[in-house]
Amino acid sequence: MTRSTPLTRTATALASFAAAALLLSACGGTATGTTAAASGGSTAAAGDAQVTIYSADGLADWYKPVFDDFTKSTGIKVNYVESGSGEVVSRDEKEKSNPQADILVTLPPFIQQADQKGLLASTSADLSSIASADKASNGHYVAVVNNYAAMIRNTSLSPKPDAWKDLLASNYKGKIQYSTPGQAGDGTAMMVLLEQVMGKQSAMDYFKSLQPNNVGPSSSTGKLGPKVSKGELSVANSDVQMALQSIQADKSAYEVFFPKADDGKRSTVALPYDMGLAANAPHKDNAEKLISYLLSKDVQATVSSKAFGIPVRTDVTPTDANYTALKKTMDGVNIVSPDWNAVQSGLADDLNAYNTATGQ
Repeated sequence: MTRSTPLTRTATALASFAAAALLLSACGGTATGTTAAASGGSTAAAGDAQVTIYSADGLADWYKPVFDDFTKSTGIKVNYVESGSGEVVSRDEKEKSNPQADILVTLPPFIQQADQKGLLASTSADLSSIASADKASNGHYVAVVNNYAAMIRNTSLSPKPDAWKDLLASNYKGKIQYSTPGQAGDGTAMMVLLEQVMGKQSAMDYFKSLQPNNVGPSSSTGKLGPKVSKGELSVANSDVQMALQSIQADKSAYEVFFPKADDGKRSTVALPYDMGLAANAPHKDNAEKLISYLLSKDVQATVSSKAFGIPVRTDVTPTDANYTALKKTMDGVNIVSPDWNAVQSGLADDLNAYNTATGQ
């Protein structure tokens, strides 16, 4: 599924799973919202008036009021389980003989991986208002919030790193961390981006050179933001939606930036939160209702104002202050839209090369 540039189009038109916490968190960990907790691979709520969603981290603050309203409207309780993108797929695959999840939300190329593993099914939701570039041709997944990969740096840094080569400086030893490619969606996107702007071999050479400054693996991007805000890290990877929301809601002491390549250009990759109906979903009808609700015009209209994301409906044009701030953040940044099916096909080889380069 080749991506369009959703920011331009709109301007013109969820380590392993932990037991669910009692409150939603903005950036990482496992959580439930207004809903019953999901723990130990079983749904916590009794009866059929429930639906379970496994999601990559980043959308928790948006999910909470949306799930509250969905439950009030339908009487269906939402069991929310959150983790890194790779773990969403891994957990669902492990539970294949005893399905627990009804909906999967994860970043590419993990949604494509889930589809290839037979973990997704076609949805009956109306996708007519979603651009073809934002949904799979087989109907197995669709973007629910559009987003972009990014880096974050502590606001007190002086001078501020501004280019990929700046992050190789010795003064950043033990002060940089990025989520692990192949486990986290944002970390995989960082690898894909560097391959795009540097070439595959040069990207692996860069990761090798960066390794002395890298703290080590992290399966969740959301765990890195608080470390940057506290100054434990100087720089980490993130994504635009998650970072801007945390800056606003949590007063996080970091800022979004897009490092310059050697040619002086700043680039990012389109990185949507993709949603799919789980194959053999135990609460399929309820899942279909929630998918349709999340894609409804009224709910999509809250994506930028409540979550700093980009709505996926072509008939929703945001004009709120958050969207204006998001556009300003993206000014002058080249958006790369990879063929994520091709990325998934070559991912094993890329990860082998990455592991060889970093010794991980």
